[in-house]
Amino acid sequence: MVLLRRVIGDALRARRQGQHRTLREVSTAANVSLGYLSEIERGQKEASSELLAAICDALGARLSELLGEVSNTLALAENMEGVLVPLDEKATAGGDVSVAVRRDSPLKATLHATRKPKRDIVYAA
Repeated sequence: MVLLRRVIGDALRARRQGQHRTLREVSTAANVSLGYLSEIERGQKEASSELLAAICDALGARLSELLGEVSNTLALAENMEGVLVPLDEKATAGGDVSVAVRRDSPLKATLHATRKPKRDIVYAA
């Protein structure tokens, strides 16, 4: 399953890196700790709408632009075979799907999805 927080984090990171700005610069401008912004970009933390708005403001972007980009990425992921829908019964047993978006230019973005298989755990008797 694609996690919304990962797609949002990827979109924020792509915008920041596209501006050649550091985490420190954006975290200072958004008034959020550098560590917390890093966790948001890596998809490890859920950001509130207020925090997302502050980060977008620091990046000179509208929240609606960011959410539109995230929506488009999720729509692409939904159309990719096996990304959001399990391929077979074994696939429903687990495994995470990671989706990364690279914005190559204003008109070109690359979506990369990978499925991480869930490891079977064997217990010794």
